[in-house]
Amino acid sequence: MHFTGRTWRPRYEANSVILQATSGCTYGKCRFCSLYKDECFRMSPMEEFEEDLAEIKSFQPGARRVFWTGANPFAMSYENLKLRALTVRDYLIKCQTMAMFASVRDIKDKEVWQLKKLRAMGINGLSIGTESGDDETLALAGKGYTAADIAEQCGKLDEAGIEYYFVYMTGLAGKGGGYRNAVNSARLFSRLNPYFISVDSLTLFPGTELYSMEKEGRFAAAGEKERLAELQTFIRNLQIRTHLFADSRSNFYPVTAYLPKERESVTGKLQHIMDTVSEEEMGAYRRELKSLG
Repeated sequence: MHFTGRTWRPRYEANSVILQATSGCTYGKCRFCSLYKDECFRMSPMEEFEEDLAEIKSFQPGARRVFWTGANPFAMSYENLKLRALTVRDYLIKCQTMAMFASVRDIKDKEVWQLKKLRAMGINGLSIGTESGDDETLALAGKGYTAADIAEQCGKLDEAGIEYYFVYMTGLAGKGGGYRNAVNSARLFSRLNPYFISVDSLTLFPGTELYSMEKEGRFAAAGEKERLAELQTFIRNLQIRTHLFADSRSNFYPVTAYLPKERESVTGKLQHIMDTVSEEEMGAYRRELKSLG
């Protein structure tokens, strides 16, 4: 297999076959991220792509879901995505779904009719690192798009019938900004149809711009209890049926919920942690995190 650079896939793709379509990130300007810092964006040559598919076929000919790796393979053009999707189906005749990371920016150059065609070919299941739906927070994070852009582009996915998943990040708005970020993000997400929402909590690592900004006094990180209160507010303000997974290592207290059914239960659990665990203990946990892998 032709894996180059950082190979990363979400935990919920653990049972998917992994296939490199791209490596690196087309953007690389998010202020909290250093995951692909030293990699240039590269599309896997079709020769390598087919060689990897042939190898997968020899070991897992009945593979039903394939996850294309790279920070955002959906950045490829419609024609390139079409070619690769059809090639996957040539090799893996039982494949039903091809999932991948995508950015809001990657959807802009694709028309709804093209998205519908890609969906028909099996591209379905886009993991979108929105991180926020609040314009002030998006600007602070260096995301390069606005809440209106998220609404417009993900609305196209809804129209095309492409399933997608959002990431929300507590603490990203900085000290004092969590409530605003939670309310505005929940309001935006509730206008759309994410199949589920994955929640991380901002962890500052050396090599990221926000880490440097904090050291220079230009960014004040939110406290741990403020982050839990932010998550509570986010959950309380979501007005859609969706699954929420706040159980990654970056979350001090992992919770999952099907909303709105389990809203009161999960917010109650978060309140209990805030009432019984000290800020110091929570902060010590975050300081010990060396990576999120």
